[in-house]
Amino acid sequence: MNRFSLSACFLVLLLPAATASAQFRSFVTVKADKLMDGDQELRFVSFNIPNLHYIEDNQEFTNPSPWRPADEFEIRDALTAIKQLGGKVVRLYTPSVRKAKDDPGILRHVNGPGVFDEEAFKAYDKVLQVANEVGVRVIIPFVDNWWWWGGIADYARFRGKPKEAFWTDSLVIADFKKTIAFMVNRVNTYTGVPFKEDKALLGWETGNELEVGTFAWTKEIASYVKTLDRNHLLIEGTHSQVILDEAIADPNIDVLSTHYYRPASQMIKLMLDARAKTKGKKPYFVGEFGFMPVDSMRSVLDSAIASGMSGMLLWSMRQHNRDGGFYYHGAAYRWPGFESGKFWRELDVVRLFRAKAFQISGLPEPPVPAPLPPKLLRIETPYEISWQGSTGASSYIIERGSSWLLFFRRWSVIDSNASDANLGYRALFADTTATTGVSYFYRVRAKNACGISEPSESSPVIRAPYRILVDEFENEGKMAERTAGVSFIVGKDASRAKEDWSRLEGKTGDYLLYRLPKLITSIQLDAFFTTAQRDSNVVFYSGTSPSTLTPLTVKTEAYDVYSNEYRVFCPVRYTTKVILPEHRYIKIGLQNGIQLGRLEIGYDPE
Repeated sequence: MNRFSLSACFLVLLLPAATASAQFRSFVTVKADKLMDGDQELRFVSFNIPNLHYIEDNQEFTNPSPWRPADEFEIRDALTAIKQLGGKVVRLYTPSVRKAKDDPGILRHVNGPGVFDEEAFKAYDKVLQVANEVGVRVIIPFVDNWWWWGGIADYARFRGKPKEAFWTDSLVIADFKKTIAFMVNRVNTYTGVPFKEDKALLGWETGNELEVGTFAWTKEIASYVKTLDRNHLLIEGTHSQVILDEAIADPNIDVLSTHYYRPASQMIKLMLDARAKTKGKKPYFVGEFGFMPVDSMRSVLDSAIASGMSGMLLWSMRQHNRDGGFYYHGAAYRWPGFESGKFWRELDVVRLFRAKAFQISGLPEPPVPAPLPPKLLRIETPYEISWQGSTGASSYIIERGSSWLLFFRRWSVIDSNASDANLGYRALFADTTATTGVSYFYRVRAKNACGISEPSESSPVIRAPYRILVDEFENEGKMAERTAGVSFIVGKDASRAKEDWSRLEGKTGDYLLYRLPKLITSIQLDAFFTTAQRDSNVVFYSGTSPSTLTPLTVKTEAYDVYSNEYRVFCPVRYTTKVILPEHRYIKIGLQNGIQLGRLEIGYDPE
């Protein structure tokens, strides 16, 4: 984060709380080529948050489905992050559509022509409620061109027709209009405000990166949307990187946008050409761009701001996870940026975007507010401590109490710089210094450059049942020995391995060896089958020395993942508690086609 002075941080703490919860006073309108918020021009530098309403990355190890609606904590965290970044606008992804190969356990927004899932759409309700409270405008596209969540091909499939029918078949178009009508006319279950009357909605988008055969479809849909909603702007959601004359001329299309994933020099030329074509006629913004060096991003943003165009939205950001830590999706950004994102220069990117977000609005960049207290999640052992993160916190202080009496409890800091951004979909912190049989309490504080929060609520009394060795396979530091063929995997294919960024693999015959100081009580190994063949398994041995090892009997459980587009490896968990009391060595024999993700070995401390 920027190095703010203590006085500047103090001023942020004194800002009235009502600022964050103020309601919007007007709909966003258009004046020539400008977006207007009342009598003020609206310009923005911000992010796409595709899973603001619908999580596609719930990659907990034993969970077969990555899909679930976002809850209020996750939505509020995401929108508050945008607000702290200086962003005024956020763009969601589309409603999901049931696909032919979807498992019945997967929740989708659109299950058939005019058939909608109420629980899924309640997340949209919550997004608009919180957007009003936080003060961030939302862009909602109606349909996806692509197959990730279901889209145009699935509307056509509902009627037994090919994908291309979406653009021309009257019945398929009528089905899509049912979705539009449902969304536009929907009454928010939390606020009672119809979507078409909600001022937090900047505008509707015809779709995400639509590859429309002819402009006739866009013309028909734009006209239809305007018969339902005259309050909100309509944005053309094309995949074209140039602005069409027909879109500029159409009276029902209010705003134009393009997406670019090109080198900066090419992108700047195309973007400025689009701006020149729309100047004086209609507002224009870049709805998606990214995957370029930070200096290139700076050049793009500087060109956009100087051109007078309405805005820029980077792809993409992920929010905190209700179960602790963040959601992960490749090189997606997290607020306020972390060292663990160094591979995609996360800290530099979020700093840049925050500076430019305030610059485009002509405002000085303020310090980030001090964080609020995190929420400690249920703890069963000292080795599985997690919390719901605090928006804007750069790290956390873990405190341990050692008295039964609340008012005489003595707290000590056991980690002054803990992170919730290093591990995904697992416990965030393990207190490996806990003594078995002793009663402990835990609490967490959030911190950043502007301050330290009040503590979370204290946990109930916790006792350590055993000591533990945890190996995340980042390096060989926890091992007594390994063969030369063992290799560490950093980042590669993380999306196929439940977003596990540090793994290990070897060939048949390779092995790892661990030495424990006391009685070994349990072993749990999380791994991945990387091929469809499962006739090979990791093998385990224990013994009193490396030369006296005997095979262990282990339980193997595979957690098949629902059919998906990311070709996720099958997670498999190996466990055993049947280890001879005199044994101190554990050997793990590797096999072709298996990657190791995390190892836990419990042992008796006394």
